[in-house]
Amino acid sequence: MARIFGTDGVRGLANKDITATLALELGQAAARLTIAQMPEGSYDVEHKPKAIIGRDTRVSGEFLSHAIAAGIASAGMDAIRIGVVPTPAVAYLMATGDYDLGVMISASHNPMPDNGIKFFARGGYKLEDATEDEIQALLEDKDWDAPIAEGVGDITSDPATADRAYIEHLVEACGTPLKGIRIAVDCANGAASYVAPEALREAGADVVVMNASPDGRNINDDCGSTHPEQLQAVTVASKAAFGVAFDGDADRCLAVDSQGNLIDGDKIMGMLAVGLKKQGRLANDTLVVTVMSNLGLHLAMKERGIKIAQTGVGDRYVLEEIRNSGHVLGGEQSGHVINAHYATTGDGILTALMIARDVVRSGKTLAELTDFIKRLPQTLINVPNVDKNRTDDPELVAAIAATEAFLGDSGRVLLRASGTEPLVRVMVEAATQSQADAAAQKLADVVAKRLSLT
Repeated sequence: MARIFGTDGVRGLANKDITATLALELGQAAARLTIAQMPEGSYDVEHKPKAIIGRDTRVSGEFLSHAIAAGIASAGMDAIRIGVVPTPAVAYLMATGDYDLGVMISASHNPMPDNGIKFFARGGYKLEDATEDEIQALLEDKDWDAPIAEGVGDITSDPATADRAYIEHLVEACGTPLKGIRIAVDCANGAASYVAPEALREAGADVVVMNASPDGRNINDDCGSTHPEQLQAVTVASKAAFGVAFDGDADRCLAVDSQGNLIDGDKIMGMLAVGLKKQGRLANDTLVVTVMSNLGLHLAMKERGIKIAQTGVGDRYVLEEIRNSGHVLGGEQSGHVINAHYATTGDGILTALMIARDVVRSGKTLAELTDFIKRLPQTLINVPNVDKNRTDDPELVAAIAATEAFLGDSGRVLLRASGTEPLVRVMVEAATQSQADAAAQKLADVVAKRLSLT
């Protein structure tokens, strides 16, 4: 069986790729592994290990949460369905509560027909690749002794407790009354629909809410962080200080300033990094970003004495670097921001509160706090039907080196092989758009010629 886990769990078309059968078997496998890893003699049928299961608002999340709960209980763990919650709420409960396994059913920013399943371990961290591989191995191992009688786990529901604990954590993390500030909030008809407005209101903000009426089918539908146009218009019309938009499971956040200009994850991270550095709370004076962050962020951080640590694409790799090197802040241009002072994963609602806190404390607008980060022009060209494993071709390597020498410190070249297609992505950043366009096209032509499959 090919590896089913991607960079953020198992994901695909609900009821085709992500079926009730797969959910049940994943629940069984994850529970079996959790029990197998418990200290010898510690398993007690009277006080079984516990799993919590959250989901976003997709209609398919209902049957999948029942199925995965059934799998977990059939393997001998208690399963607690906590209903619709943001992904970071599951991570927070795993970090602070007495739970042995966390499950989130969501396809994040993907359209409604998709869904996915991801797991969290004690401590609130997503599972390592090796642990996911062990779960997949157990999926294929059908020869096991299922518990019977008292060995079978219970299934219960407890949604309210999860909401209240997580909201209190968010308000406490904000630490600054937000009275007097108006914030426009696009909840993407997703998991943030109740929690985000409530947390911001409890922190003191005046909240203008949109797309917070999920019906199971409208999640991410022309709204949220992937479609910020509505937020931009409402922020200006409502005279809000700024606006924020979440994705379906609320682990990412993008913002717009009072004039409706988009503030992406790079600018948000840069602003927060400068604020933490001033407070002496930016560990190692370092911000962790992926290779997709704009060179403009790198240059702006360098001017302010902040170092950049760079990882591959994916918030899990940002988190690995944060944990391994003792950093506290990092994320992605897409709006995944990890603040290790308060969270173990990307948290969009926490990010919104951190933005509001910095605006209130500084007395400046969001535009003023982020204007020092100048995004360099960028061109991205996808080159299809090529051998993505031969990007070390000597002629291509020489062309890249020549382009980098021409651009100097004012530009950057990045080639990325697609994980699923015979395709190479050529990205160039430069001082002007015309330079970026010309350099990217020239390299794309070399890729097409040298790596062609025909």
